[in-house]
Amino acid sequence: MTGRPEPGALVIDGVRVTLGGRVVLADVSLVVAEDEVVCLTGPSGAGKSTLLQVIAGLRVPDAGRVHWRGEDLTATPPHRRRFGLVFQDPLLFPHLNVAANVGYGLRLAGHEPGAVADRVAELLDLVDLPGYGGRRVETLSGGEAQRVALARALAPTPRLLLLDEPFGALDAELRDRLAVDVRALLHRLRTPAVHVTHDPHEAQLVGDRVVRLAELGRRTPRPV
Repeated sequence: MTGRPEPGALVIDGVRVTLGGRVVLADVSLVVAEDEVVCLTGPSGAGKSTLLQVIAGLRVPDAGRVHWRGEDLTATPPHRRRFGLVFQDPLLFPHLNVAANVGYGLRLAGHEPGAVADRVAELLDLVDLPGYGGRRVETLSGGEAQRVALARALAPTPRLLLLDEPFGALDAELRDRLAVDVRALLHRLRTPAVHVTHDPHEAQLVGDRVVRLAELGRRTPRPV
């Protein structure tokens, strides 16, 4: 990819990452449009999660750039990118109830308690968990815990949502149901997203576009 990054989109331009002497990503380029959900799929070791880490700012590439709406974010730390993250493990705080988990980032940012409570209630409705605010997290099912993690990631109104195999530990029926729900929610909120999965079926359910990140040797992601 050459020239000025396209405005109004996430642009990954010629990213290269080497880990332990092995090239994990070789000159990878990708554009994610506004309001678009892109699914990255491919075999283990293809670099899917590594690319997500580069987008999030958790890993600095050896070469290449990351742009958001024309701004170069390559050297910008994660907390300044305003991107949300959801992992396979929900990583909920066990000592906090559901509402406190969802509102954690808002409280850290100094939002008023009333505004936090309103936002938490709104998000629990959006992820189809109304009335769950007082629940302890250890009482949640796997699917419910992932919905809480999604609500927590969406609470600060992220510019982009990054999902790293968030349904990998769930059974097939629940995985399909959550995939459909997440796609609908992201479109309702008009939040662009990059979703990593090794499951082509899940990718088709979630993504507006599916990109297969082949193993080392392919220059750019190949649209499926």
